[in-house]
Amino acid sequence: MLTLVLFNLTNGLILGLFYVLMALGVSLILNLSNVINFAHGNFLALGGYVAYALSPYMGYWLALLVAPLVVGLVGLIVERTMIRRVYARPHVYSLLLTFGLSFILQDFCRMVWGVNGLPLSIPNVLNQPVSNTLFFLTGYRFFLVGVVVVAVAALFAFLGFTRVGTRIRAGTLDLDTVSALGINIGLLRSFNFALGIFLAALAGVLAGGQIGLNPNMGDDLVLPSFIAIIIGGAGSLVGTLVGGIVIGIASAVTAIWWSAGSEVVIYILMVVVLVLRPRGLMGEEGMMT
Repeated sequence: MLTLVLFNLTNGLILGLFYVLMALGVSLILNLSNVINFAHGNFLALGGYVAYALSPYMGYWLALLVAPLVVGLVGLIVERTMIRRVYARPHVYSLLLTFGLSFILQDFCRMVWGVNGLPLSIPNVLNQPVSNTLFFLTGYRFFLVGVVVVAVAALFAFLGFTRVGTRIRAGTLDLDTVSALGINIGLLRSFNFALGIFLAALAGVLAGGQIGLNPNMGDDLVLPSFIAIIIGGAGSLVGTLVGGIVIGIASAVTAIWWSAGSEVVIYILMVVVLVLRPRGLMGEEGMMT
């Protein structure tokens, strides 16, 4: 029984970390540009497939670094050619645009790499279990946790201690004032959007090594990522971080005794939080209304 509990807790933590990377990217874009990016999960899948395409030529380690940068550049192009055109329009325009973009990216992955699942090969040294008893604790899982911890720490350090990061945080509070101070908010939004897509693509590369690749792989992660933002609180990246881990672990623990309820519990948590604290656990007043 203890082994089963540890197995599910480990799975929940890994799943929660995927939610964290996804939700942080969604939250960055939402907080600064007020755009709900429905295509975020498809950028995740694209990141995994780009790593798959690059791995035979540059190896897994370099592909892990290059693939998110390539997809982040794609996100930058998408923002400058499409997303920025709907900033001044009602929210329904950005919703419809990103919803349509999600189908385009999904069909692109199907056309290039096919509809069947593909394995993203990882180095053999990461495939080995670190314990004969706890066979599910592989080196890759520890590596995955380490990469996510470093990525999240780097993101918070960037937002907290760099000039661009300070401008992004200020823009989430009052974009008009930031613009009045002479800061180019167009470039700021573009960089911020690319950063959010970079995080999604990084999650895609890591998820590909854990669960494999398929064109729909982002669909199962994107909705819980939005729920993580709601639970943690819109406007709070720390809340988003907490929300992602909470729903991942809650889902895994529930699966021990009630496998069918592993997804239901996520929505139950969301309803409870919205009833007791409508702005989320760490959200700012007014952000959820």
